[in-house]
Amino acid sequence: MTVKRLADPGDFLAGAGPLLLGDEARHNLLFGIAGTLRDHPGVYHEHRLWLVEDGERVVGAALQTPPFNLVVARPAGEGPLAALAEALYAAQVELPGVTGAVPEVDAFAEAWEEHSGLRCRRRMTQRVYRLTDVRPIRGVVGRPRAATQADRALLVSWVRAFAEEALRDVDSPVQSAEQTVDARLREGTGGFVLWEDDKRVSLAGWGGLTPNGVRIGPVYTPPEQRCRGYGTAVTAAVSAERLAAGRRFCFLYTDLANPTSNKIYTDIGYEPVCDSIDYAFEPA
Repeated sequence: MTVKRLADPGDFLAGAGPLLLGDEARHNLLFGIAGTLRDHPGVYHEHRLWLVEDGERVVGAALQTPPFNLVVARPAGEGPLAALAEALYAAQVELPGVTGAVPEVDAFAEAWEEHSGLRCRRRMTQRVYRLTDVRPIRGVVGRPRAATQADRALLVSWVRAFAEEALRDVDSPVQSAEQTVDARLREGTGGFVLWEDDKRVSLAGWGGLTPNGVRIGPVYTPPEQRCRGYGTAVTAAVSAERLAAGRRFCFLYTDLANPTSNKIYTDIGYEPVCDSIDYAFEPA
């Protein structure tokens, strides 16, 4: 097997596309980041792209947008992730951690531990969900509307609060609230929907387009407005809007440590696909 580093996101997607489309929901994060790199090159300051090839066939793929984690795809067959880890270590690539679905994320983490001498620490386990039809949500007071530039200050505040509460020490681009909001409002990488009940009470975003889908998130309701159904209603609204706009699927991630959010999304119609783990690499 050979590991090839690419510079052009379009070439990366052309090569990795058949592998990723084999399970689009599972690979929605990697697909979404690569698509943003291709279509909105100013959003990320740096990127690294790799394909693992067995002859002329692509059997593995990974990317990184430093300083964030490596994101790995599910390989075709045995060995691609071990080959990737060996090649990245030989090239002296520094990795803060790795993110991906189970079991591929574990396979890479174990191989990286062996080569680097570092240990992996699990920071968060999430569940990836997919939706094709939205179940109606009734009895919630208020209505949705698309957020605009006039809402920027509130969006930044709520996206930052979401990151501080839901992601904690997880290595996520969402932690850069201003960058996330501006990329969606100004660069067109996605958008936000607000739920209003006399005032703005809840938020759901969307972005990370894949060939047929879109990732929903973040979803945030201030503590004083919770337990009224606003988060469920705004998530259902943005999901229905994206499906009506031509997406076949909506994807989202939930923290497995939060049973409430997992129930909310299954009530809307989201179905579990796989689990995903965020690992940090640290000195042994």
